[in-house]
Amino acid sequence: MTRSCPLAVIFFTLALIRPPAAVGQIPQQPLQVEARLDGIFARTGGVEAALGVTVPGGIYVRSGLVGGLGAGRHGLEGRTDFVSRFSLDPFRQSQWAPYAGAGVSGRYRSKLDGGSRAYLLIFLGVEGPLDIGRTSGWVPAVEAGLGGGARISVIFRRGINARR
Repeated sequence: MTRSCPLAVIFFTLALIRPPAAVGQIPQQPLQVEARLDGIFARTGGVEAALGVTVPGGIYVRSGLVGGLGAGRHGLEGRTDFVSRFSLDPFRQSQWAPYAGAGVSGRYRSKLDGGSRAYLLIFLGVEGPLDIGRTSGWVPAVEAGLGGGARISVIFRRGINARR
């Protein structure tokens, strides 16, 4: 019994000592932030600046929320989008990567512009490269879709370590 006590102490001491994380073991960012400028072209269109945040829903899918505020035909307007996007190149193997997505959009406008309404949202986009030699940073994207009108968007997303 006395012989097993020092072995138990050694075992628990070794279990508590952890080696430092190697560069390849850096955890992925749980959130991806984006800033965007959206043009919505409809009977009552508008231009909105928006901020969004997404979280991974798997290797290929990211889901999140976007909130925008801008100017419409008859004054201030805003929107909230719940979206999911599917990336065809989640590991940045190509410089430019297409993606597709869908969701629900709520537009908040004056009664002269049709009032507040909810719309289904579909979109296609392409996300650009990181700077050469970088594993994270801001990346550009361009998007076109339908949801309360035709939408064209210019986006800057915070790149994720070795991922899209």
